[in-house]
Amino acid sequence: MYKPEPIDTKDILLPEELTVLTEKIAENVHDVWASGRIAEGWTYGSVKNAEKKTTPFLIPYGDLPESEKEYDRNTALETLKLIIKLGYTIEKK
Repeated sequence: MYKPEPIDTKDILLPEELTVLTEKIAENVHDVWASGRIAEGWTYGSVKNAEKKTTPFLIPYGDLPESEKEYDRNTALETLKLIIKLGYTIEKK
């Protein structure tokens, strides 16, 4: 049985400039996901239907419900924290 074991990043506090970056990454995560769905033939629909390939989330990131934005933000935040935890640095040029 598969047992996920993500690296614990609770001890990592991101500096403010990376916290701001989280939202931009979250938006991009959504756009990458949406592009992939569209390429697979999915379209917008009021309810998710795997057989018809419809989903209500094929909309701009800004129009998503907060619960969906939070999922993308968490992905972005945990990715940034993991990068730092693994000893990498992130700097803006």
